[in-house]
Amino acid sequence: MIPERLRSAMASGEPYPGFDPALMPRRRRCMELLDRFNATALPDFPAREEILRELLGSVGSGGWVMPRFSCEFGSQIVLGDRVRINFDSTLLDCAPIVVGDDVMMGPGCRLFTGDHDLDPARRREGWERAAPITLGPDVWLGGGTTVLPGVTVGNGTVVGAGSVVTGDLPAGVLAVGNPARIVREL
Repeated sequence: MIPERLRSAMASGEPYPGFDPALMPRRRRCMELLDRFNATALPDFPAREEILRELLGSVGSGGWVMPRFSCEFGSQIVLGDRVRINFDSTLLDCAPIVVGDDVMMGPGCRLFTGDHDLDPARRREGWERAAPITLGPDVWLGGGTTVLPGVTVGNGTVVGAGSVVTGDLPAGVLAVGNPARIVREL
């Protein structure tokens, strides 16, 4: 587990040392489980679900995650029921990522909770910040969507393929572009 002093800083947006040696065992364990996950045969949904239950903070029922899947720690990711994550998605969980029930993520989606310092000296020293990401129930992220730190996407919202979500989106809208902008209500 991630030590509480680091977990607290990571979840609250406080700067934390990204190269802290206490994080390395968790990253290593995550890498080993991801290697197993990504080596499964494509039709072997039960094997992948078993690995995800060991890797992630929580996994609901009735969903699936396709390989190639990547994350940083795994333990800070919560997947609701019937979540479907398509091929080649990356969820960097320096802070919590909560994915609500019935969320669909197209291929190549990226959820990034971590951010690096703008000052080059602090970046070289490994200082980072993170902010949680929340996807409400029934959200659909089109293929190649990127969601940045601290974003909440409201229930039932659809984000068009290739969009970059830089700020919160309310429930029940269609948003597209870079940065993602609301084009209409659903």
